[in-house]
Amino acid sequence: MAAVVVAAAFLGGCFQPLYGNRTVGGQSTLHAELAQVDVAQIPAPNGTPESRIAVELRNSLVFGLTGGAGGAPATHQLKISITSTRLSVIVDIQSSRPDVENFGLNASYQLVEMKTGKTVLSDTTFARVSYDIPGQEQRFARSRALRDSENRAAKVIADAIQARLASYFIAKT
Repeated sequence: MAAVVVAAAFLGGCFQPLYGNRTVGGQSTLHAELAQVDVAQIPAPNGTPESRIAVELRNSLVFGLTGGAGGAPATHQLKISITSTRLSVIVDIQSSRPDVENFGLNASYQLVEMKTGKTVLSDTTFARVSYDIPGQEQRFARSRALRDSENRAAKVIADAIQARLASYFIAKT
């Protein structure tokens, strides 16, 4: 019994929360390291739906990495490229119009260390979001459902990239 208590006390000091404000060894926190990532503008043709999605994704990432407090001097730059897809999943056989569609967003990203210019992390992620089209005559509802699904997909991508960056800064892999 005493050995279990001693082991628990010993191991209790070995772990720290991933997003904690202080570290056990006095190193910089994950928040500080994530805030030093500069998110580059995401290339997309002007006036296209992808340009709006690129802005949505970048804004979500900047807020997620800095917590809305503004960035610290950048040590890394995050470069992202995106592509999107739409697929009709269920089609009404009488009108040949889609009832359910699927929106897909693919992202490739690289984390570049600014001091050396070396790419330290390169990865891809994706999101697939389905949405209903309520009635065939409701064209605005279809447009709004598509826009909402694009925003949800951008948020899923931003969360996945942020989690991967957190993993990189903690484990350096």
